[in-house]
Amino acid sequence: MQKQNNNIAIAKKWQTIEATIIDVIVAFIIVIAIIFTTKIIFGKQIKKAIEVVDMISIKTDSSVVPEIKFDTEKSTITNYPEYGSRYGNIKIESLDINLPLYYGDKLSILKNGVGQSSGSYFPGEGGSIICMGHNTKAFLYKLPQIKKGAIIEVETTYGTFKYKVDNTKIVNMYNVDELPIQKYEEVLMLYTCYPVNGLGHKTDRFVVYAKKVE
Repeated sequence: MQKQNNNIAIAKKWQTIEATIIDVIVAFIIVIAIIFTTKIIFGKQIKKAIEVVDMISIKTDSSVVPEIKFDTEKSTITNYPEYGSRYGNIKIESLDINLPLYYGDKLSILKNGVGQSSGSYFPGEGGSIICMGHNTKAFLYKLPQIKKGAIIEVETTYGTFKYKVDNTKIVNMYNVDELPIQKYEEVLMLYTCYPVNGLGHKTDRFVVYAKKVE
């Protein structure tokens, strides 16, 4: 009788253990399912957020971008543009980029096109020309794909200028030595935030260095 009671007790104990194991397995499956579902939902939200940022940023509105007349002959600037005004276009045929060029680099300017740093020289003046633009699809998203030797064309109200890509670099935004302002050689420095994918603050910049084609 005692032996039978022991067997019953052991059987109940194993039933309890089995039930516990099953509960653990079920709980584990539920946790995995929750994690997997969360990743899918979160991933879709991130993707949607990126698409929204691209759409906001940065559609250039023809009603915002003023029309200007370009001079196809190379000449010297005589009437300097006012800060915030459009005075040209930047074209990179190899990347299918054609964007309005503004004098100034405030966010309110960059939402409409490429901005030129007010501390740099203008095309044709023989010095450093520093320009920047957003890294979204409507602007300079393709810039990191540029190849050495590519031509960047700058159309302005006083002349058209061409620059040949000599070098590219990824630099820290605080390293101002990588964007030197000098008047010994005409170099166009065009940059955007890097990497171009993803959200959040970026401290690196993808810089293109292009020398003037005589």
